[in-house]
Amino acid sequence: MEPYDHKKIEQKWQQRWEESNAFRVDDASDKPKEYLLIEFPYPSGDGLHVGHVRSWTALDVVARKHRAQGKNVLYPIGWDAFGLPAENYAIKTGVHPKITTKQNTDNFRRQIKNLGISFDWSREVDTTDPAYYKWTQWIFLQLFKKGLAYKTKTFINWCPKDKVTLANEEVVDGACERCGTPVEKREKEQWMLAITKYAQRLYDDLDTVDYITAAKVGQRNWIAPSEGAEIEFTIANSSTKIVVFTTRADTLFGATFLVLAPEHPLLKELSVENTDELAAYILEAKKKTEIERTNDEKEKTGVELKGVKAINPANGEEIPMFVADYVLGHYGTGAIMAVPAHDERDNAFAKKFNVPVKLVVSSRIQVTRTKLDTTEGYDATYQVAEYSSPLNEKNLQDLAKAAQENYENGFEHPLGPTLYTNPGILINSGQFDGLTSEEAKKKITEAVGGKIVTTFKLRDWVFGRQRYWGEPIPLVHCEKDGWVAVPDSQLPVILPETDIFLPGTEGESPLANMDEWVNTTCPTCGGAAKRETDVMPQWAGSSWYYLRYADPRNADAFASEQLLRQWSPVNWYNGGMEHTTLHLLYSRFWHKFLYDIGLVPTTEPYMKRTSHGLILAEDGSKMSKSKGNTVSPDTLVEQFGADSLRLYEMFIGPFDQPVLWNTNSVVGVRRFLERVWKLRENVTEVHMDGATETRMHQTIKKISDDIDALKMNTVVSALMMYSNHLAELKTVPKTAYVALLQLLTPVAPHISHELAEGIELEHAALEKWPVYDPAKLQAETATIAVQVNGKVRGTVELAADATEDEALGKAREHTDVAAWLAKGREVKAVYVPGRIINFVVE
Repeated sequence: MEPYDHKKIEQKWQQRWEESNAFRVDDASDKPKEYLLIEFPYPSGDGLHVGHVRSWTALDVVARKHRAQGKNVLYPIGWDAFGLPAENYAIKTGVHPKITTKQNTDNFRRQIKNLGISFDWSREVDTTDPAYYKWTQWIFLQLFKKGLAYKTKTFINWCPKDKVTLANEEVVDGACERCGTPVEKREKEQWMLAITKYAQRLYDDLDTVDYITAAKVGQRNWIAPSEGAEIEFTIANSSTKIVVFTTRADTLFGATFLVLAPEHPLLKELSVENTDELAAYILEAKKKTEIERTNDEKEKTGVELKGVKAINPANGEEIPMFVADYVLGHYGTGAIMAVPAHDERDNAFAKKFNVPVKLVVSSRIQVTRTKLDTTEGYDATYQVAEYSSPLNEKNLQDLAKAAQENYENGFEHPLGPTLYTNPGILINSGQFDGLTSEEAKKKITEAVGGKIVTTFKLRDWVFGRQRYWGEPIPLVHCEKDGWVAVPDSQLPVILPETDIFLPGTEGESPLANMDEWVNTTCPTCGGAAKRETDVMPQWAGSSWYYLRYADPRNADAFASEQLLRQWSPVNWYNGGMEHTTLHLLYSRFWHKFLYDIGLVPTTEPYMKRTSHGLILAEDGSKMSKSKGNTVSPDTLVEQFGADSLRLYEMFIGPFDQPVLWNTNSVVGVRRFLERVWKLRENVTEVHMDGATETRMHQTIKKISDDIDALKMNTVVSALMMYSNHLAELKTVPKTAYVALLQLLTPVAPHISHELAEGIELEHAALEKWPVYDPAKLQAETATIAVQVNGKVRGTVELAADATEDEALGKAREHTDVAAWLAKGREVKAVYVPGRIINFVVE
């Protein structure tokens, strides 16, 4: 038998699969559909790394198994090729991103095919292809026509290094996700998508999908609904009003100052006395990251708006106003009522700026007050009990008066700490004293003319980018008609050629300097107009690519209605954990919008979402180009073979957990494949014994279950144990060997097909998944070790249902065991069914 030559075998089968279109899905098939999806990659110049291999191989294993189970499997591939990395590379090298994108996708395609991933290449898409981004532009225009795309002046995240606007989700710990530069806040006219209009549905519909817990938690934390109240505070001696949002309307009587964010637009209108101090503070606040501003551990800073007071609508009291950077302009209304007795940040601020603290909620409600005359002056002693029954009016009055009076006189507070952040019973709140916090929230809101609302942490999506390498936004601006959509007949708006990729010093797009392209005519009135020079973010093309895979060559629609019905929704989507918030959220938003206008048949794009753990460098650090510790699959495929690499990446550890890379360990799985290769020499038509038959059915069940649970490491373990069992046999039953090849095929397809051909097994047999017989999962007999005083003295073959008497009787009859028993007196016998027999002899 020839030695295992992975190069020859893998090249042979990859060529056959390509020539026969083995993995091309059939739209006309009547088999049950199965749509499996991976996050399509950004084709960097570095080529694939071993992290790609882990994700794609795992879903390839699923795809191959499901095809063998008779399903019509769509497993497509494409390129997410627009975006900042390609543009930055073009700026650095002077090579146009269109050229590098073509080079990189060609390299990725070669590498992927060398791995034997069973993608349907007939459905390949590229976000930079005008035939693709025509429909990205078209979907944007539908959002625009429905009022969900709009341009407004807003504070945006600005990366001073990349000179680009970032969405909130692209800012990580206050820095640019791409380059790590601290992000600044700038006010700019910007295109936005009104994702907040879908916030509640995006939150609620997570209950309808099978996502891993971490993905659901990440989405919910980012959307973060808060039920509360909008309450108006009037500026003293003015008709100007400030709206605040609060989740604690029950503490309104304890609001002793008002705080505005440095970005609040009202600051330009107020007549403050200390304008220079205020302007300097606002300038400094803009230099800080959001993380720095909201860090609870940092010392609170702020500036009082001297000469300006607000009026607390609950009690009519005038309260001071401040500007402080711990309040964010884009969160809530950009203004808060500060209640220092019931909020830690407000409390710290009040202490620093000597603002009154007024306790209005307590967990304790009963007090007896005693006045004592001492040489030290006034003193007081209190008896305090937990609330257990409704309060009468006298107790309430005593409680409220004693609590505030005692605090003001410097004594220890009778109601516990003067900072109490939990719900409780109202005090010092007039007619609302004695109500619970929940009761008071609604009643106080109604009493001051506020309204109950739900707000979200989620902000509208900052969509425009002042860069070059992206989809042009298909709008023109006309002095007469304003923003006008480019007609469908003029789509796509082609990205013009240029060798100047640098954005302007103020962040304007390079497209702004291309007068011939910018100057156009208004589709509405025919007058002079200018094209929008912003482009879309990389997230645009990836928000709907899974839909295009259903019908990638359609020139009349982004996909036909019939094929969208056939393939929607995606059955199983696997990708990186880092994309389960931003990309997944954007994609779900676009899908729900398309559902609302009748263009897709389902409310959610993906039925199931899983994620894989990172592959870390051998020292435990994250692999990165800058560290020089990335691992390319090319060398590994050359040295060990694609099947060995696939097996190792599945065997390396639990799929959803980070794992350490170790190239030396690939040798172990290579040796396993060589043992499987040699097994063929012993394959015959011999009858299969009961133990092997049981082991075969157990292995089929184990591997079938574990593939669908993405327990790929235990899949490989089961394959190894089963092959070891077969290797121990003098002759290998062909039926048992065929099952091994069928089970091995999804993980190591090249060697499996070659071995099948070697035993003249029809190709179709490998494409049929083995089925276990439940009745044969339990062995009919078992070999049991027999011990005497803890040492094995022999083995006996027992029926699986043997009784204890039968087991012990047969063990005593064993010649060697009987000899040892004869040397003493048997005092105890233990039988553990299916495992061991032990005799204790004195």
